[in-house]
Amino acid sequence: MKRRAFIAMVGAAAAGLPLAARGQQAGKVPTVGFLGTPAAPIWKSYTAAFVQRLGELGWIDGRTVALEFRWAEGRNERFDEIAAEFVRLKVDVILTSGAAVNAVKQATSTIPIVFAIGADPVGGGHVASLGRPGGNVTGMSLQATEVAGKRLEILREVVPGVRRLAVLGNFAYPASAVELAEVETTARALGYEVAKIEIRPDGDIDAAFASFEGKGDALYICGYDPFVNTYRIRINALANAARMPTVSGDRAFVQAGSLISYGPSFTEMFRRSADYVDKILRGAKPGELPVEQPTKFELIVNLKTAQALGLEIPPTFLARADEVIE
Repeated sequence: MKRRAFIAMVGAAAAGLPLAARGQQAGKVPTVGFLGTPAAPIWKSYTAAFVQRLGELGWIDGRTVALEFRWAEGRNERFDEIAAEFVRLKVDVILTSGAAVNAVKQATSTIPIVFAIGADPVGGGHVASLGRPGGNVTGMSLQATEVAGKRLEILREVVPGVRRLAVLGNFAYPASAVELAEVETTARALGYEVAKIEIRPDGDIDAAFASFEGKGDALYICGYDPFVNTYRIRINALANAARMPTVSGDRAFVQAGSLISYGPSFTEMFRRSADYVDKILRGAKPGELPVEQPTKFELIVNLKTAQALGLEIPPTFLARADEVIE
């Protein structure tokens, strides 16, 4: 997706805003490299939120800043190529998310890096701590206390008969391992029997499901891992065929057929990441900017999936949802 395609989204609102190049040398327009990870259409809204917020802060593409958009198109091997390109271009800041942070961090220890979505910034080795990141990396963390427990409470409200809970994920991925521990603790406190369905990039998703057939009433998906996210359509198809209601933290899963998601608003996280880019362009050091934890959460329900599973969602629950997919 070319950077010029986004100018129209913010042009009208930004036309009257003041220039914001005070932290730069006279005549020098800073460059921000944007490394987008998946090929999902919803990333257009994330990107637009980032560009719009930059415009509100006075950074207008082609006037006070140059935005260089690159897309990995769902291919992780592209991360290294794009990161190396940004280093050659000598961009002033790199914005990215998820698994791409590792590639960018390995490519440069000097160019500031902002992650819009960080699944496990500390466990993944991106920052020393949330409060004091250190180095050249900071951004938005997905980590928030008791969110997994909230998802299970939501699941119990919609599907009260659940007794056996399956938890699916690539547990070699640090963020999924952290999430699994929280899910197991909360599930057992709620009286659920817990079993794991572990899938890995070198494994067979269908075989993993087949080995678990008939042993779970509902499925919790640890979906922030790029591999699991890539195969969300297949995972949902298998779960729905087994008549297992699903819950996760990523709205992309609900759009692909899951029943419910409850988690941080990625759109808001990309919007907030623009504030970090703004601060860095004005002279702030990324290592001194605390990693921000999510404050805005979204409840998404797929009513079509509920109907296919024979579930009746209470009207009061639907009224609370931020989005209902019909």
